[in-house]
Amino acid sequence: MGDVIKLKPVRPCPICKKPSSQQYHPFCSARCADIDLNRWLSGSYVIPAEPVEDDVDDGPARPGQREDDED
Repeated sequence: MGDVIKLKPVRPCPICKKPSSQQYHPFCSARCADIDLNRWLSGSYVIPAEPVEDDVDDGPARPGQREDDED
């Protein structure tokens, strides 16, 4: 069993830039994996976007409802 085939290439850890570990891939340690998880859970990783206003009146009428009907 001396011939172990590495399944994933060694790349720098996205948190600290040290070589990644096979056990914690793509991170180098459990600490860096936990830092990344905390960033996800706290909302640090977001895609910037413009807020969208919902206009209920602009949508099509529901089936069986006329446009001049009130709810």
